[in-house]
Amino acid sequence: EWKMFNLRHVGITVTDMNKSLKLYRDYFGFEVVWDEVEQGDFIDNLSAEKNVKVNTVKMKDSNGGMIELLHYYSHSENNDENIKNKIMKVGCSHFALTVDELDRVYSELKEMGLTFICEPQLSPDGGAKVCFCRDYDGTLIELVEVIG
Repeated sequence: EWKMFNLRHVGITVTDMNKSLKLYRDYFGFEVVWDEVEQGDFIDNLSAEKNVKVNTVKMKDSNGGMIELLHYYSHSENNDENIKNKIMKVGCSHFALTVDELDRVYSELKEMGLTFICEPQLSPDGGAKVCFCRDYDGTLIELVEVIG
């Protein structure tokens, strides 16, 4: 059978690349593998927009999982809607990161100004401690610590 699909990356549009890199690169530890400003016919066609200029930063975790931060110099939008989006929003509602010491991560991210839906919760089966935070632009991130 010919079908083979693997997740390549999760794309996250941000309003302030430097601030976002402090979270994703410096705190979460993603390694930057690509940092370019893209413009021209190729990116215009992919975006179905004209005169797109976007800073694209691709980052890998220690397992090779990738996220891509996008900051549009052209076509910039604010994050007012994203900050209010509920988890049941149709579409990509969140992505999840596995973490060690969730209680410590929770405290440190709060100190960095991130907001949380609730404090870390133990799953009913006792197998994980879980909570959701929002990055600086409101994108929901599920943080999961596997127990045992």
